[in-house]
Amino acid sequence: MRRRDEIIMEYGTYMLVYFVSYIASLAHLHYISGILLILEAVYLYLHWVRESQNVTELRALFTLAWVGGQGIACLKLSRLQTDWNYLTWICFFLVYIGFGIGYEWGRKYRPDEKKEPDRNKVQADRLFLCIVTLALASVLSLLFQRTGLGGISGSCSLIPAITVLYGKVSTGSGWKEKTVLVLANVTAIVIPVLRMSRFHLFFAVCFAMVTYIMVNRRMRIRTMAGIVLALLPVYVALTVFRYHDTVYLNSVFEMKYGRMPIFITQPYIYVANNFENFNCMVERLTKHTLGVRMLSPFFALTGLKRVFPQLTVPVVYLTKPELKTLTMFYDAYYDYGAIGVFLFAALTGVAAKWVMRIVKKSENPVVYLFYGQMAVYLGLAFFTTWFSNPIIWFWLILTGMMYWFTGHDKNKKRNGKQE
Repeated sequence: MRRRDEIIMEYGTYMLVYFVSYIASLAHLHYISGILLILEAVYLYLHWVRESQNVTELRALFTLAWVGGQGIACLKLSRLQTDWNYLTWICFFLVYIGFGIGYEWGRKYRPDEKKEPDRNKVQADRLFLCIVTLALASVLSLLFQRTGLGGISGSCSLIPAITVLYGKVSTGSGWKEKTVLVLANVTAIVIPVLRMSRFHLFFAVCFAMVTYIMVNRRMRIRTMAGIVLALLPVYVALTVFRYHDTVYLNSVFEMKYGRMPIFITQPYIYVANNFENFNCMVERLTKHTLGVRMLSPFFALTGLKRVFPQLTVPVVYLTKPELKTLTMFYDAYYDYGAIGVFLFAALTGVAAKWVMRIVKKSENPVVYLFYGQMAVYLGLAFFTTWFSNPIIWFWLILTGMMYWFTGHDKNKKRNGKQE
């Protein structure tokens, strides 16, 4: 267990910086307010990375995304941004403190205990079958998406990460297997491009990179940079094909400095405006929905939404209709207010801690898929309401099925009973 004074120092520093940032914002010193939070986020990220010896440590990623994202938003570079309500500042503070409480509660693992997956032909064969099944299902779903089955095609985003696991546990593969793997991964890239989905493309790459880092303990910076540079033309092409040219984007983003290049304004607004949408909701919301929004995946997957239309909450408070992305805690506030935000953040911290534990102990390589997904969700906590999205629930259920399929060993179970 970590010492209590270390925890107090880490979170005490955050509280002090947060308070000073809030005062600076009230004084309209937006650059100071934002830079303070950005520097604090970087400091805490590096601190926890050094402590865990893991660049994808879940709390470190969440800190960089949430505190750093809030700092970026506090810079107020767009005319769409306004001074936040005091309750918005309280909620953003409760998010980070709640996550920290959940994460620290019962935390006992040691950072040097992590082991890598072992070579295992049975597990490799089952992972290969999972890859082929997902690729075929995604292709068929894309072909028949007009019949209402198209949503499942997003499962192809899992293929690159599963391929990373297969390469780690496989004892060797022939040219036929390699050809199938190449085709499956090409499918995982082509389908998001055909569907004009930058989100699924970005998710597939980030998910695979986190999984690679976890199972190999290292990844060269130049390799990561090479992957990003290779995908930039694809990202730009998708933006153009969706008619999101520079003039259009600048008119939507309403940046205070009109000559700012689009490769800065686009990522900036995709981070900053999510916090603005949260503040917009805080100021306009008149009634909490008591779980209806956060349980929307359950209503959607079970079909209850069609039977009871009142379970759908159509109103989403936005600064501008074109900018629809939200933070991970938007729906928590929508349902239960500041208390809901704190409790959901605490539960998220507990879940992150549990994933960190299980990845140390489990011999099933699919556990890294749970870790990789959690890492992406926390690393993009400013981007969307991940756990209120039916596709995320579907991916987690699908990962659970693969975890059982890959780790299930009838012979081992039979031998255990005989003993």
